[in-house]
Amino acid sequence: MATKDIILIGAPIDSGKRRQGCLMGPDAYRTAGIVDALSSLGHRVTDSGNLAPDSVAADSVSSPNSSIHGLAETIGWTRALKRTAETLPADTLPVFMGGDHALSLGSVAGMANVAHAADAPQFVLWLDAHSDFHTPATTDSGNLHGTPVAYITGQRGFEHFPKLETTVPTENICMIGLRSVDAAEKAALEALDVDLADMRLIDEYGIKKPLEAFLERVAAANGRLHVSLDVDFLDPSIAPAVGTTVPGGATVREAHLTMELLHDSGLVTSLDLVELNPFLDDRGKTASLMVDLTASLLGRRIFDRPTRSFA
Repeated sequence: MATKDIILIGAPIDSGKRRQGCLMGPDAYRTAGIVDALSSLGHRVTDSGNLAPDSVAADSVSSPNSSIHGLAETIGWTRALKRTAETLPADTLPVFMGGDHALSLGSVAGMANVAHAADAPQFVLWLDAHSDFHTPATTDSGNLHGTPVAYITGQRGFEHFPKLETTVPTENICMIGLRSVDAAEKAALEALDVDLADMRLIDEYGIKKPLEAFLERVAAANGRLHVSLDVDFLDPSIAPAVGTTVPGGATVREAHLTMELLHDSGLVTSLDLVELNPFLDDRGKTASLMVDLTASLLGRRIFDRPTRSFA
């Protein structure tokens, strides 16, 4: 197994939605042992601590949608995360520990610029119950954690957000685990060429088939792969610590198989861990599972799984 230089970047962003608690996510990953889990696999792990958002005055930005929540703060986080991603040391694998999924507005935008500088196409694997393809104009909830994919693909409506020098082509995005997509998002996605694998497709064909097809395309293009793992990709019975639970998500084995296949591919260059709300967890089981999945992505094999007790 190739040894990697991994940088953990805490991003306690909690402005992408109204329900609070995700700001505790980065420290929950640390408490669940993410440094030791990755170091034990032979990787060199640096914890860079937690970022802070850039300061953006609320009266300096506006939205035509009166329901938008936390606009100025989310823009500040996007600026800080994008800049951080763009200035990482070469040949490192960043793990952005959130924080809600608005984190990906900045992490993916920055990594896309890194890929462009390396003359490589950026691909994104979106492991999520939701497509997050709203814009500030189409969201009814006003929660900006539902907008990252629209932003990184260059959709309209993000005027106050950092200008995108590099957008991610829609055909370079694969969403796996979908089971809650709003009508506006569905209409927009049906007009595009995003790879979509909802839970019915996974029930019928398994999770391996759509993932391997996508990974083959990434490899053929010599692309860089950013993985964005939302807690609600998982079934809430095994991962309750998320404010957007949708029944029928990935099982423990489906999730670990996904991570193992990603590791086997050797294609992953950056990772988001998002939407962990420790306030909703059960004795840390969700944080521990997310750490175990990260370890699987970075080389832990099935025989090496730790036995955990939550009694």
